[in-house]
Amino acid sequence: MCGCSAHQSQQSQAAEREPTALALRLEDMTCSHCAGAITKAVEAGLRGVKVEADPASKLVHVRGTSDLAAVRSLIAEADFTPSAAGDPTRALADHRPFSPT
Repeated sequence: MCGCSAHQSQQSQAAEREPTALALRLEDMTCSHCAGAITKAVEAGLRGVKVEADPASKLVHVRGTSDLAAVRSLIAEADFTPSAAGDPTRALADHRPFSPT
């Protein structure tokens, strides 16, 4: 696959229609290199799963497992911060506002 956003968007739309796909938002996934690292980490850690990571939408869809904790752990081990796909504010949950002292 060429890696252009047109193909990635089609893949993401297919995964979104599949009700058994796990969906996560990764605000720190900014490029195709990030998407590749996430895909590699999850697919290596959970044999038989299919990962579709789209940096444009910052969404990752995982098919072939229902173990959300394992997927989150593998993504965290790859130095990314997963949050629930339906809650974009979760990624900022640990963010503290700047407070001059």
